[in-house]
Amino acid sequence: MDMNGRNAVVTGGAGALGAAVVGRLIEAGAVCHVPAIDEGEAERFPHAGNERVRLSVAGDLAEWEAVERFYSGIDGPWASIHLAGGFDMGGISDAPPEIFARQITMNAETCYLCCRAAIAAMRRTGNGGRIVNVSARPGLEPRTGAGMAAYAASKAAVAALTRALAEEVAGERIWVNAVAPSILDTPANRAAMPDADHATWPKTAEVAQTIAFLASPDNAVTRGAVIPVYGGA
Repeated sequence: MDMNGRNAVVTGGAGALGAAVVGRLIEAGAVCHVPAIDEGEAERFPHAGNERVRLSVAGDLAEWEAVERFYSGIDGPWASIHLAGGFDMGGISDAPPEIFARQITMNAETCYLCCRAAIAAMRRTGNGGRIVNVSARPGLEPRTGAGMAAYAASKAAVAALTRALAEEVAGERIWVNAVAPSILDTPANRAAMPDADHATWPKTAEVAQTIAFLASPDNAVTRGAVIPVYGGA
């Protein structure tokens, strides 16, 4: 997989999956542009000192002005990978009404705004490109979202957005896809579920490999897919 000299945006790069994706893209030769919400997140980013990383404090990616400002500083992005988001647990009786709006904003709205900015930037180059979003298993299998309906709905929106946009921009050689993880094997998830069978959970490096392929020129034909990355779970 050769990404040599290509610009790739990775939102949510400071997270466990984001760090793995940036690491894989760096190995493939990409220059990674990573927006941090604040200085604290920027300081936690493990690849901050790498010569192939352009790290900047961009603010809240749920705000169009922040998203537009960030993408305007990138010269010809080939790939845009959207990992920024969040999770709120809670059944319909337990979660306050604002949880639904927050999940839609964190997961679906940030994805929409970043897709919009990425497509505009790719159109300026005329060279096509790749977009990869992150849905989730409950977004594809809503029954698995019992007890987290707001999260499931927001990730289902990401899946629908991915498929619709893939058709909309196919004629411009911009392939839009998504991955849908089950529970990722991260330190935070292990701490939250210490008795689970962690061996069955997909590893961040494995999921990063799938994302990196979808974002690369090697992906010559796949578009409009929301690919399950469940591991053995």
